[in-house]
Amino acid sequence: MPSSPSRAALRSRAPVVSRTSARTAGLFALTPLALCLAQSAFAQAAADAPPNATTTAPQLQEVRINASTEKDMGFAPVEAQTAGKAPMRRLETPQSVSVVTREQMESRQITNVQQALQTVAGVSPVNFGRRGFDDLNIRGFRSTESILVDGLVQSPGMWAKLQPYGYERFEVLKGSASVLYGQVQPGGIVNAVSKRPRKEPLNEVGIEVGSFGQRTLQADVNRPLSESGKTALRINAQVTDADDPTQFVYRKDRWFAPSLSIDLGAQTDLVLFATYSRSEWMRQQGITPYGTLLPNRNGTLSRTLFTGEPAFGVYDVESTTIGYALEHQVSPAMTFRQNVRYETEKGTGNFVSNQALQANQRLQNRSASRQYMDYDLLATDTSLLTRFEALGVKHQLVTGLDVRSGHSLLASRSCSIAALDLFAPAYGVQANCPANLTSDAPGKLTVGALYAQDQIKFGRGWTALVGLRRDWSTNDTDNRLTRVQTRQKDSATTLSAGLVYEFQPGWAAYGSYGESFLPTSGLAFNGTPFVPETGKQWEAGLKYEAPGGQLTGALAIFDLVRENVTTADPVNTGFSVQTGQQRARGLEVELGADLKNGIKLTSAYTYTQTKVTRDNNAAIVGLPLNLTPRHTLTAWATYKLPQYQRVTLGLGGRYVSEQVGSYPFTLPSYVVADASISYGGPNYRLTAGVKNLFNKAYYDGAINANVVSPALPRNFSLGLTYFF
Repeated sequence: MPSSPSRAALRSRAPVVSRTSARTAGLFALTPLALCLAQSAFAQAAADAPPNATTTAPQLQEVRINASTEKDMGFAPVEAQTAGKAPMRRLETPQSVSVVTREQMESRQITNVQQALQTVAGVSPVNFGRRGFDDLNIRGFRSTESILVDGLVQSPGMWAKLQPYGYERFEVLKGSASVLYGQVQPGGIVNAVSKRPRKEPLNEVGIEVGSFGQRTLQADVNRPLSESGKTALRINAQVTDADDPTQFVYRKDRWFAPSLSIDLGAQTDLVLFATYSRSEWMRQQGITPYGTLLPNRNGTLSRTLFTGEPAFGVYDVESTTIGYALEHQVSPAMTFRQNVRYETEKGTGNFVSNQALQANQRLQNRSASRQYMDYDLLATDTSLLTRFEALGVKHQLVTGLDVRSGHSLLASRSCSIAALDLFAPAYGVQANCPANLTSDAPGKLTVGALYAQDQIKFGRGWTALVGLRRDWSTNDTDNRLTRVQTRQKDSATTLSAGLVYEFQPGWAAYGSYGESFLPTSGLAFNGTPFVPETGKQWEAGLKYEAPGGQLTGALAIFDLVRENVTTADPVNTGFSVQTGQQRARGLEVELGADLKNGIKLTSAYTYTQTKVTRDNNAAIVGLPLNLTPRHTLTAWATYKLPQYQRVTLGLGGRYVSEQVGSYPFTLPSYVVADASISYGGPNYRLTAGVKNLFNKAYYDGAINANVVSPALPRNFSLGLTYFF
């Protein structure tokens, strides 16, 4: 819900295997407290030396990983922290990094991550049938598992969707980014920066209603508990119920996130935080392309047809997190930091999926699955941020240890279910499920890494960014059905390097190279473990930042290659080999503006050319990757009426060209428009918004060759936020 201008200014699954206390204790034992003491001792020794006379003492707020400042607001932010694990000017970052601020999200009535990233160049928030997860592609490659929270990876399950209401901003670092974040996908990462306690009081409660039974109640309360304001409590909560255009489909979310900052002195910041979420939803699987995108001899199908079985069950997932963020300013030039988060996800998932359509094009073959999920993860990141100057060269050096360990279990029963007559659907069909599990292979993943990245400023307007990382990982799997235990060990060294030249104030040219790696589980036919997938990217571009930061722009060209892609073994059926290679090349343009005449604008254009460059399936070599439109153009603008300063109008939309790949169909191009109007009273704000203004019927995704994903029709929302 949008906030009033005065407030905006202040904002800168049921378990299968029971867990034991021994497991939790073992996980927390990995928290690198010994390293904390060792690094603090080293840092204190550095503090005893006389500081360089030219070194400026940094403010603690400037280096806080989870800091929120007024720079989080507006449509043209000039700083981001994901590329360096510390605030850096986007102009001085030799890689594409985009920021979606809280103000942008509120102006567009954002309800999920996919919507939030629609205005970011290079990002394709794909639709896999509204299945309940945050799916997206970056620069042509899947990046769903590369959504981080406060710089830390999430559990491998990824079943719980992020609630945008709980985050100050989303930062998108595009391209290979393993040096700072380890095992991530090659297209890029999304870093969600959480709301945290602040010194100023902030209290709001909001309600929103909308199409398809949407009902949302949310609150954000921040209370300083000390005179200085450094001890403060912040509580965010949201309850949402919503139906869907598709019959039987619904979703319920319950989300609660308290955080507490503790005053440990002028040089130390400590924030304790926790979250709890519970979600229940009926999965919208999608619909066959025959009768929608492709002809069907029996006629046309309704885009809202439900092809599952409501009696088979729903998803029910519970997620919890607890952790802390600690920062200690050892000296004016050195800050010690440690982020720790322990999280669990448990639940069940029941869904019916579409298989191939029968030859009569009337009966839809289906399969059913009952899933049992149990995940946990302890993620820790301990680092030193050091600023110093030597021989006239300024350094901002980040060195750190990244350690995480977690358990994962996704057991399932594969069930049979009768085909559905698409033109005379009858529900209430009983599925036939086996008594025993058909998959049951819990795993344990342990990862350790050392990394270093240095931002170096020298000469007149030159900035270099160089990084190096060494990773080790062990993945233990216990297949309870075959009684086979396997251990897969991987290691990798990744590097990155970039150079920026600000050739005149506000204008900079840059070039960079980056690498990524992602371990791949599984064995080849001869029993050899798969090696990690790798990514390599070259990028060059031009950036602009107007004086005062009222206008920002960026242009980037990139060449990204993904290696060691698993493809079907042409000799041994049912096995895979790592002979695949895929490539993405493109151009991205972004513009952000906060103009004094009341206009705010964010817009982006993306040209992406993807190709399967090597694969055992010769039929797809040379074809584009699926779900990668060649052209995407998006824009969103707000305008505060000069005659009525309390009224703000919003208008925008996006164009997506056709999406061609190896599927037997093409997703046609589409244009969608959105609009909003808001009124800011003395202590409240009223907002109305419409998405898909002209009720365009289009498809924005496909699960496989048997299923396409209809997008939402026109829908509206009406919200009221009260500030107290």
